[in-house]
Amino acid sequence: MKDVTPLTDGWSLRHGQAQLPAQVPGCVHTDLLAAQVIEDPFLGRNETEVAWVGRRAWTYLNDVAHDSRHERTDLVFEGLDTAARITFADREIGTTRNMHRTYRFDVTGLAGRLEVRFSSAYDEAEAVRAVTGDRPNVYPEPFQYVRKMACSFGWDWGPTLVTAGIWRPVRLEHWSTARLSSVRPLVTVDEGTGSVEVRLRVERTAWGANRSLLARAAVAGQEAEVRVDGDEAVLHLTVDRPRLWWPRGYGDQPLYDLDVTLLDETTELDTWSRRIGFRTVELDRTADAQGTGFTLVVNGERVFARGVNWIPDDVFPSRITPERYRTRLSQAVDANIDLVRVWGGGIYEDEAFYDACDELGLMVWQDFLFACAAYPEEQPLRGEVEAEARDNVVRLMPHASLVLWNGNNENLWGFRDWGWEPELEGGSWGEGYYLGLLPRLVAELDPTRPYAAGSPWSGSWDHHPNDPDHGTYHSWEVWNRQDYAEYRANVPRFVAEFGWQAPPAMATLRRALPDEVLAPDSPGMLHHQKAEDGNGKLDRGVARHFELPDGDFDRWHYLTQVVQARAVAAGIEHWRSHWPRCAGTVVWQLNDCWPVSSWAAVDGDGRPKPLHHELRRVYADRLLTLQPGDEGPVLAAVNQGATEWRTSVTLRRLDADGTTVALSTCEVTVAPRSVGRLPIPAGLVPAGPVPAGRSAREFLVADADGLRALYFPVPDKEFAYVRPAYDVELEPVEDDDAKIDVVVNARTLVRDLLLQADRLGPDAVADRGLTTLLAGEQVRIRVDGCGTVTAAGVRAALFCADTK
Repeated sequence: MKDVTPLTDGWSLRHGQAQLPAQVPGCVHTDLLAAQVIEDPFLGRNETEVAWVGRRAWTYLNDVAHDSRHERTDLVFEGLDTAARITFADREIGTTRNMHRTYRFDVTGLAGRLEVRFSSAYDEAEAVRAVTGDRPNVYPEPFQYVRKMACSFGWDWGPTLVTAGIWRPVRLEHWSTARLSSVRPLVTVDEGTGSVEVRLRVERTAWGANRSLLARAAVAGQEAEVRVDGDEAVLHLTVDRPRLWWPRGYGDQPLYDLDVTLLDETTELDTWSRRIGFRTVELDRTADAQGTGFTLVVNGERVFARGVNWIPDDVFPSRITPERYRTRLSQAVDANIDLVRVWGGGIYEDEAFYDACDELGLMVWQDFLFACAAYPEEQPLRGEVEAEARDNVVRLMPHASLVLWNGNNENLWGFRDWGWEPELEGGSWGEGYYLGLLPRLVAELDPTRPYAAGSPWSGSWDHHPNDPDHGTYHSWEVWNRQDYAEYRANVPRFVAEFGWQAPPAMATLRRALPDEVLAPDSPGMLHHQKAEDGNGKLDRGVARHFELPDGDFDRWHYLTQVVQARAVAAGIEHWRSHWPRCAGTVVWQLNDCWPVSSWAAVDGDGRPKPLHHELRRVYADRLLTLQPGDEGPVLAAVNQGATEWRTSVTLRRLDADGTTVALSTCEVTVAPRSVGRLPIPAGLVPAGPVPAGRSAREFLVADADGLRALYFPVPDKEFAYVRPAYDVELEPVEDDDAKIDVVVNARTLVRDLLLQADRLGPDAVADRGLTTLLAGEQVRIRVDGCGTVTAAGVRAALFCADTK
């Protein structure tokens, strides 16, 4: 049987004449940080002080002794970042140039000093650029010339911290006769019968070259075996009426152990085990009267995807533990998210990520790793791209949660709109990958899943790549130049990116900028704002709705977070109300890789912003929303649940002082997985814009089954708010001293009340975000982890949309 020797201990990092202790998996930055050679690059402006690290060559060393009686010993690196030369016992055994691949080297009979010498990723990129020629991209960094996590070179939300190191596990494998070199389970379901076609490849030693081997596979109590006389074999297993894997909200997520064993007569040589799920997935791209659809269909059920984009959760990805993956993905589940798009400027995530998605019912849209640049298709990159794609398709295809392969992020759009075409002068730029190589590899290796050429992509060059009526659409014009109300200007078939920025939580800012007097334009705040004109866009977004605070950072911080939550909610509510024409929204973005002002719903320290709580509301199975219409507002009742929704909706036209101007009740019935729309009667429509010098006073409220929708006909700064008044009480939580209930009783309209719990203590969290109270209403906010607090302290952490 194959033996495995992990090589996690005993490593050191050569730094000048010194050898520093090194952690494997890890990277140079984390080792230098642990040795106190560098300051934490996440704090203050330290990022710029450690730029030299990415420009240098680095060497990892270990003394490896092993004793094996097997015929063969392989040295296996699951991840080397990135351009490396490996020597073992003074013998060069190989070179690497791809962070996203597994490498295997025959080291039979070798022992002694193991050295992994990393070149600077900048030097590797420049060497490739010298061969392929220049290509355009959106940032002044050479990430498209090296197969490495692109965002380590910086992004409009990320720092420039160009890493090197042994970032995934390394081991010795000792084996004899033969081993399983790859296993591909093709899982299908047809009329209630589950099928697993197990395609395997074996590698043999010289002694095992002509031996007849036996392969066995077992799943759900079913077994199959086949003779292996060459290097390939196929086993077929049939499972009668397996329980189906469903996205969360549609059903359960049963997983089955699939075990494969390779034998030489009766002796086990190698084993392989994964968990699989039985389900079907299709992508409906049928043309219709509105254009070309883009709808995921799982087990025959058409799905409105409630999605988020995922970036690496740490710019040093070796620090992301399985527990951290589970925490972050559980936060997605808490926000009623059912799809996570792994964005193409990051990494193919660790198995723990996909395992958690399998278990939590989170569908995974997986980008191949190309983003925002023209990529050369010449060697040496082309061979690396193919090897990387083969490696990761085979590695990830057992996961039931994986529902879509996608060729790239924004490169087809970039070619058409960002001025690349003239600069390229006919040279290659990646089209051959996205429309040729990658779909061919997916069809060969994983035909059970759909492939899309890019995001955005209209499906062919017959339409603009970012045409909202065809395929996937990225909506960035609104954040960059317009008010968020403009999200309602169109109904894309599938919104794969859109978002709005806000700063992180106050506790995160205080940790990241410990000595700074915080202001929107203070040095640390500006350093932790990577977007072009990011603060200008934040300010303009606020100023369209509120008076921009002057010298009041706390107020600015609150209002930017309010606008972020409102903006994303405005888009989702509008697009969900147009299901099935629009079949999904994927918010940019769920998470951050460091403390920064960004589009994330969860900041770089893992603290949810108000947006996270708002996603929970707008992504719930049932949603009430009041949408502007040509002839007045329209009530949309969105029912993504599996049962009919019958409810009574109370509609109230209210004055700012709380007086009811008009009231009505209507009965609404909405079929499963559908949307009901109801025009608001004229007598309930609040008065809109008024003559200059006066403010509008009326708004509309819709309530049903504990859900609420609000419609204000004018921006906040044009509304005649009564000065908000409310009382605050603290109540202990029985049998739990770590928690308190903050009870707020409103005496007036209190719009977008927010308790910033982290102001009470860095570990404090609240169970709800923005809440609008009418006069006489009460809200109970449960706070965990705040320690001892006072009513005055809590009141100081409460904010609302008072424009006075």
